[in-house]
Amino acid sequence: MSLGERLGFDPARIFISGEWISPAGGRTLALENPSTGETVGEIARGDKADIDNAVAAARAALNGGWGALTALERGRILTRMGRLVLDNVDLLAELEAADVGKPLAQARNDAVALARYLEFYGGAADKVHGQTIPYLDGYTVYSLREPHGVTGHIVPWNYPMQIIGRSVGAALAMGNAAVLKPAEEACLTALAFAHIADQAGLPEGALNVVPGLGEEAGAALSAHPGINHISFTGSVGVGSLVQAAAAANVVPVTLELGGKSPQLVFDDADIERALPFLVNAGIQNAGQTCSASSRILVHRDVYDEVVERMAERYRSLRVGPAADDLDVGPLISARQKEIVSGFLDLAAQDGLTVAARGNVSADAPAGGHYVEPTLIAGVSPDHRLAQDEIFGPVQVVIPFDAESDAIAIANGTDYGLVAGVWTRDGGRQMRLAKAIHTGQVFINNYGAGGGVELPFGGVSKSGHGREKGFEALYGFSVLKTVAAHHG
Repeated sequence: MSLGERLGFDPARIFISGEWISPAGGRTLALENPSTGETVGEIARGDKADIDNAVAAARAALNGGWGALTALERGRILTRMGRLVLDNVDLLAELEAADVGKPLAQARNDAVALARYLEFYGGAADKVHGQTIPYLDGYTVYSLREPHGVTGHIVPWNYPMQIIGRSVGAALAMGNAAVLKPAEEACLTALAFAHIADQAGLPEGALNVVPGLGEEAGAALSAHPGINHISFTGSVGVGSLVQAAAAANVVPVTLELGGKSPQLVFDDADIERALPFLVNAGIQNAGQTCSASSRILVHRDVYDEVVERMAERYRSLRVGPAADDLDVGPLISARQKEIVSGFLDLAAQDGLTVAARGNVSADAPAGGHYVEPTLIAGVSPDHRLAQDEIFGPVQVVIPFDAESDAIAIANGTDYGLVAGVWTRDGGRQMRLAKAIHTGQVFINNYGAGGGVELPFGGVSKSGHGREKGFEALYGFSVLKTVAAHHG
């Protein structure tokens, strides 16, 4: 049975106005399995003409059936979509694992998270309220939250399902019509999401999905005069281009651009509890995670203990194909493997200490994009490995002596997405929560189980705007003030 027959749609087509159609240019892109390096199919290569059609379809939906629905009705559709995701969780996990290379269990967690986003935003759709504002005698003043209109969503290849859920789910809940451009490296679950939305009864045109290259379809979406808001997750360089293109049309942009997130381990920390968080937050999805904890800052009094105990865990890590469901899968592409390997070569060139490595399975396919998870100790805070986003399973451990040093090191990069703090001292917990310049701070945990309800986003070069929780709904809406004079 072909992939298209299994899915119920042809992945070499695009989804516009409720229909699966061939891309305007008739071109396709190779679909690669990063676990083997083999080409396993093809996807559509959409371009500017397809983006034009998708934006027109979204605008028609706003002026038609989708725009006429109440918030309650929108919420019910999203909730149905969530149930269909759970009904198809095994297939979605299989697609994500094969597309991205992540272990099957991690891909399954992503599918469950997608369902949770849809459930959350389905339930929240009719609970975004305006305010009444006390004003002058003879006036009644109130505010309304209304959709932007047509929203563009450019999602990366590392967590397609989760990022679609937190971005597109929130936009639809607020009544926007969406045009989704998934990363060309991992499109299958984005297309499956469109199929599920169609099955759930989402009106035609409310969601349109156009795969394609970033410099073609992505650039066209960013610069399109018919777009009213853009959500982008990806690199700083591309995010700057997206923002510049949107600025020409005075369009607001939500940017989530990655990080160099630290975890700070003090001498009074519960190290036993911290250990799985310290390691897992660095190697999950082969380190290809915007909020990956790639810097571990450790008080000198417990530094040797923490390094050795982390090293024990690293030496037990198993790396292999996604379907084998080991600890770590391959990187997404040969190019990403080259980038990560370059950082490891730099570490060797500069004489940095490799505390431990994981193990690539002996029977891992030779063409797969595998890198040994690597723990590097004694790194200077200003070294490139402690400053640059590696986007691979590499963590550096940095010692510190005083609380003020830890704060300075934590804040000493261009990024500010997430941080973790491990200490039993309540006063220190509060001081660090205020002093660290990030969008999220986790105290004696890291990630809070995904946190669909928790506003997420960064400062500095980690971007701006917030996703997740009700803040995402506010971001995908425009506040209108109404002042009625009645004497």
